[in-house]
Amino acid sequence: MKSLMSLSTLGVALRSGHWPTLAGAWLHLTVSFMVWLLFGALAVAIGQELGLTATQQSVLVALPLLGGAALRITAGWACDWYGGKRTGLLVLGLQLLAVIWAALGGRSYVELLGIALLLGAGGASFAVAMPVASRAYPATHQGLVLGLVASGNIGTVLVLLLAPRWETALGWHWACGIMAVPILIAIGLFTTVVQSEPTVRTAGDGAWWQAAWAMARVPSVYWLCMIYGVTFGGFVGLTSFLPVLLHDQYGSDPIVGGSIAALCGFTGSLIRPVGGYVADRWGGLPVLVGVFIALALMTVLAGSLPALPWAVGLLVVTIAVMGFGNGVIFQIVSEWFPKDIGLASGLVGAAGGIGGFLVPIGFGLLRESTGTFLFGFVGLAVVSAAAAMTVAPALRWRPQAVAQAPSPGGFSR
Repeated sequence: MKSLMSLSTLGVALRSGHWPTLAGAWLHLTVSFMVWLLFGALAVAIGQELGLTATQQSVLVALPLLGGAALRITAGWACDWYGGKRTGLLVLGLQLLAVIWAALGGRSYVELLGIALLLGAGGASFAVAMPVASRAYPATHQGLVLGLVASGNIGTVLVLLLAPRWETALGWHWACGIMAVPILIAIGLFTTVVQSEPTVRTAGDGAWWQAAWAMARVPSVYWLCMIYGVTFGGFVGLTSFLPVLLHDQYGSDPIVGGSIAALCGFTGSLIRPVGGYVADRWGGLPVLVGVFIALALMTVLAGSLPALPWAVGLLVVTIAVMGFGNGVIFQIVSEWFPKDIGLASGLVGAAGGIGGFLVPIGFGLLRESTGTFLFGFVGLAVVSAAAAMTVAPALRWRPQAVAQAPSPGGFSR
C-alpha cells in the first residue's frame, strides 16, 4: 500500500508541471555527465598509453571537474538571462566539440589537458537542467522534481560501464568519438521536447551582476557552497577517480574498475531523488546532520582499504550517502532561493565541481607522498565531520537567505 501511495504521489507531482521539459532536462544532464566523466572512465588506458604517473592521471581526471565548476557560473548567468533552452543547446555544442577533438587529437599530455578542460562543459549542464526543470513545476514539488532531474547523475554509471568496453574493443580515441552520438540525440530531443521560455530579459531588468553581487552578500550562500562541495564533490570526484584507485590498490583492470565505479555512481544517483523527497517532508537541515555523520563514519571505514568485496560494499554505501545529501542540499537551495534558482544553482553547483576537482588531486598527491590512499579517506571524514557541526548555525541563516535573496528583477522563472 505504501508503494502504491508513493507511485500515486509521484504521478500527481509529475502532472502538476510540464513533464516533457523535466524529461528533456534529465536527458541533458545524463548525457552531459557521461561527457564530464569520460576521462575518468578512460584514465587508466590513457595513462598506460602515455606512461602517466598517478598524479598526472589524477589531474587528467580532475580538470573536467574544474572546467565544469567555472562554466557552471557562466551557464547559470546565461540561463537566467537568455533562457535555459538556448543555453542548454550551447552547452551540448561545446561537449560535441570536446569529444570530436579527443577523437581526432589527444596525442600529447598537454593537448589532453586542454581537452579535459573543454570536457568540463558537461559539468555546466547542472546549472541549466536544474533551472529548466524547476521553472516547469510549482514550489510544492521542487525537492522531488529537482531530485528527479538530478538523477541524471546516472550518466556517470553509463560512461563508467560503457567507455572502458569501447576502449578495449576500439581504443580510447574511438571511445571518445562514439560519445558524439548521444550528444547529437540529446541536442535533437532537447530542441523538440523542452518548452520554450518567455523573454527572459526586458529593458527594466537589473543587471545580472547586480543580482550576483546581492547573492554574494547572503551568508547562507557560502555555507551551501561549502557543504555541496563536500557531498557532490565527494560523489563526482571519488566516483571518477575510482577506476584509478582500484587499479592501483587492487590491480583491477579498467573494465572491472569501471563497473565497480558504475555501481557506486548508480546507487548515488538513484538515491538522490529520495534525499529531495525526504527533505520536502521533514526539512533539509535536520536531515543534513545525519547525512554528514554517516558520511564521516563511512569514509573512515572505506579508508581501511579492506579486501576488495568489502571495499566495494563500503564504497557503494559511502557514495550513496553523498548522493542522498546532494538531493537534500538542492531542496534547500530551491526553498531559500526560489526566484534565482539559475544563479543559485550555478554558484552552488560550481562549488560542487571545485570539490570534485580537489578530491582526485588530493587522493593522487597523498598516494604518491604516503604510499597509501588511507589519508585521502581520512581527509574526507574530517571535512564531513566539520560540515555536520555547521548545520546548527545554518538554522539562523535561513530567514536571511529568504529575506536577502535577490529580487527577480524581471527574470523569467
